[in-house]
Amino acid sequence: MKKIVVAICAMFFFSIQIQAQVKQNIYQFKVEDLSGNTFDFASLKGKKVLIVNTASECGYTPQYKELEALYKQYKDKGFVIVGFPANNFGGQEPGTNAEIKTFCQANYGVTFPMMSKVSVKGDDMCEMYKFLTQKAKNGVQDSKVEWNFQKYLINEKGELVKVYLSKVKPMDENIVNWVKG
Repeated sequence: MKKIVVAICAMFFFSIQIQAQVKQNIYQFKVEDLSGNTFDFASLKGKKVLIVNTASECGYTPQYKELEALYKQYKDKGFVIVGFPANNFGGQEPGTNAEIKTFCQANYGVTFPMMSKVSVKGDDMCEMYKFLTQKAKNGVQDSKVEWNFQKYLINEKGELVKVYLSKVKPMDENIVNWVKG
């Protein structure tokens, strides 16, 4: 009987080790965009992706201009930006999805994919941001969304590579070199 218990415990431990080593990716996620359509992250296989939480009334809101410039420059070279509006910091994204869409297009000419407003922290954090912020899910690092316009770089395999805080601008040479490289 002891041998059976030991064998079961060993198999359980081995199973946990294998699960811990399996790195998840963003391709498992389907979310809703600002227009209410389903956006399947599996459609981004083979592309580099920058995921950013956005807000329309933030001091970092002008980063939309650089995000759009970066997107336009590299969108035909296997690069995508995906925006997630969030109202988690100082109520700086109070609008509806329709209002956010109008604001982004009218003020910054945003053409990169923008998802429906989500929560990026707290008990109601969306599944994508749980993946981005939890090492147990992304296999790279734990992080906390500190403020609006925090950037997550995702490689061509859909895996988290790097996190940049809000103060790092989209056209920062580290980000641009990563996109080009």
